[in-house]
Amino acid sequence: MPETQTPDILPDARPDNWVDRFAPEGLRPWLRLGRFDRPAGIWLLMLPGWQGAALAAALAGTWPDFLLLAKILAGAALMRAAGCAYNDIVDRDLDARVARTAGRPVASGRLSVRQAWAFVIACSLAGAAILFTLPPLAIGLGVASLVLVAAYPFMKRITWWPQAWLGLTFNWGALLGFAAATGELGLPALLLYLGGVFWTLGYDTIYAVQDMEDDALAGIRSSARRLGRTAPRAVLGFYVLAFLLALACAFTARLGPLFLPLAAGYGLHLSRQAAQLDMDDPAGALALFRSNALAGLILFTALVAGRFGQGLWGGGGL
Repeated sequence: MPETQTPDILPDARPDNWVDRFAPEGLRPWLRLGRFDRPAGIWLLMLPGWQGAALAAALAGTWPDFLLLAKILAGAALMRAAGCAYNDIVDRDLDARVARTAGRPVASGRLSVRQAWAFVIACSLAGAAILFTLPPLAIGLGVASLVLVAAYPFMKRITWWPQAWLGLTFNWGALLGFAAATGELGLPALLLYLGGVFWTLGYDTIYAVQDMEDDALAGIRSSARRLGRTAPRAVLGFYVLAFLLALACAFTARLGPLFLPLAAGYGLHLSRQAAQLDMDDPAGALALFRSNALAGLILFTALVAGRFGQGLWGGGGL
């Protein structure tokens, strides 16, 4: 697609995003390649890592390590950028056939495949530099995550449930953050991870509502297409499982009772999304998807609060 036919601001970016308002013109294609004009994905990749670190700190009765949280933030921004660029390389032909993605830098020809690969390598090396400051188990988990990342772009070609694979990928940070703080894994961390998988399955199904018609024409599979008009009920089911697994995580970790009111806020936020999902309103679906940054932050805060009052309930917490 010629550059003159590509919109300056991509359809799923906010009109007032900082890249299109402030970044120099020459940097904008690179920043769009890494989705820095759409930071919701950074939050959604970062927050499971923060939650894992918060869970570990609550088990130890301490506050989360600020330096570790900063490393998770930087690593999430870099690896999300690398993953998005890799996804755009693999999907460049499909992206050109979907209205929402046709303006992406590789699909539109603003950046070449070679340039995109250079971007992937640079971001990955910077992310690796952060990863190798963590304990050995966390390093191993970080390396293992590359298998999930590498396979993800192909899932929409072979399964109706690429959103489930994204859940496995995006929530890996819950395990990594916990391991980075403790040097080990445990049942609470695994339950937190599984809850995150269902959370992502829900919010990415909402996200896929935007592209249902174009995806059908391009032959792209998604949970939204598979579920059709039953998607709102299915999203509610996914979110119920996410909430119950978060409670199971807190119970097995014996968190304090202050976890509960904040966890209730998390559950209410998720249920509101399912109730408001309209299959005929793509813009509304995008807004609901973006609201998951707040949902994840609420659960993070609940896990932090869980350090207080441990042992008050039956000698153990919840």
